[in-house]
Amino acid sequence: MADILSVQALNRATLARQLLLARERVPVAEAVGRLFGMQAQEPRPPFLGLWSRLAGFEASDLHAALQDRTLVRATMMRATLHLMTAPDYLAFRTSMQPMLTAAMRVLGARAKGLDLEEVVPAARSLVEERPLTFNEVRALLQERFPDVNDRALGYAVRMCVPLVMVPSEDRWGFPRSARFASAEGWLGSAPSPEAADDDLMLRYLAAYGPASAADAQTWSGLRAAGEALERLRPRLVVFADDKGRELFDLPDAPRPGEDVPAPARFLPEFDSLVLAHADRRRIIADAHRPSLTTKNLRVRAVFLWGGFARGIWETEYKRKVATLRLRPFEPLPRAALDELTAEGEALLRFAEPEAKETVVTVAED
Repeated sequence: MADILSVQALNRATLARQLLLARERVPVAEAVGRLFGMQAQEPRPPFLGLWSRLAGFEASDLHAALQDRTLVRATMMRATLHLMTAPDYLAFRTSMQPMLTAAMRVLGARAKGLDLEEVVPAARSLVEERPLTFNEVRALLQERFPDVNDRALGYAVRMCVPLVMVPSEDRWGFPRSARFASAEGWLGSAPSPEAADDDLMLRYLAAYGPASAADAQTWSGLRAAGEALERLRPRLVVFADDKGRELFDLPDAPRPGEDVPAPARFLPEFDSLVLAHADRRRIIADAHRPSLTTKNLRVRAVFLWGGFARGIWETEYKRKVATLRLRPFEPLPRAALDELTAEGEALLRFAEPEAKETVVTVAED
């Protein structure tokens, strides 16, 4: 019979792998590799997410890794933009293609006349010639395929052509309308032609385990996640959660005790930690999960205290005053407020270095 892991035990195991039990002093690329990517729908969140995880992190560290092409921002898990190490992107981009191709279904009637066998090579030749914004890609493809919806053309390129976003000197590494280059042109090597689903699942468990097949599918968007875990079963240890669901893990992965202290931490919008499991109770209680996402599907920034999400947060910068507002799900004890205030003020000094004053408040809704 499999050992049962409580929600608290799963919390501490996941926080340990996500560098959230203690800040670590490791290079940025190594950290992103250990996290196995960071969701990067917007450019700012990975900077804040790394600040919360790494000792001595400076924004220039991430800028340098983007500029020297050690890290890339590209479409990967769940058909969303992620910050990845270049080797991981090249190794696992092909594994993502079945999910990315399936995502094309959202186009519906707009896909009328769209022939991927014609559009994909045409788009690849365009971005191999020079990096382009998506507005430019759509316009150029529309000239060649005038009877196809321009948004459908752009979405097909995003899903079916291996692209990386070209960094800039902007504050958060990318402009509002960034250019995209072919992965092969930018990195000097094309993605591996072979899928590596089993290795993908091993890396997922290293970063987010112990986890179920449903968790792995939620994180990746791949329907074949469970099949890969079944193939790997002889190499894994198997636990059960408090509801009897099977959880897979690497034998030597960290699983600290339930009583290990978990410091206050601020997670940015879209942080992968709150999106990496079907059952998210290890991070956020089911009762609070609806508060995590806005009506237009933005994933809110949450703060952790005692290891779990206790509320959402937001910042404002006006007249040289940087303000961080806590919106707790439930009233917080004084010890939590004290710890979160200290951490929040440090975060504001990082995010708004020109501020003359930093303020952490609890919003009254």
